[in-house]
Amino acid sequence: MADVQALGRRIKQVQYRHHRALDSRLAAVGTTLAQWDAVRAIGRIPGASAHTLAIETFQSDQAFGTLANRLVAQGLIDRRPGRGRRIEHRLTPAGEVILAAGLPVASAVLGASFAGLSEEERSILLDLLLRIAGEDLS
Repeated sequence: MADVQALGRRIKQVQYRHHRALDSRLAAVGTTLAQWDAVRAIGRIPGASAHTLAIETFQSDQAFGTLANRLVAQGLIDRRPGRGRRIEHRLTPAGEVILAAGLPVASAVLGASFAGLSEEERSILLDLLLRIAGEDLS
């Protein structure tokens, strides 16, 4: 029987390795992992609220708000009033450039990390992680 403590630690180890490599390589395109992840989330969900984006980037609402303020100051995103008190987030042209520059970096880092697995093994791993996370594939 697999030791769940060891399994949890190995998952965290892979995540930590990804974060270090991504942060290091994203610096070359002028951003950090946290900033690029926020830009990526806004690119995936244009017009999303700060709360939705905080969830998407695994941050608290307050932490995402602070990060969004920095992204506004850097000219990467803008915020617009939405329904009620909702503030919507969108990428600026400069944000689109950072998003596009980071995509091949992330693909290279993650591709290298999973290169030792076959396509079938990657599919199985994704299915298992989705099951653990409680998400449905459909």
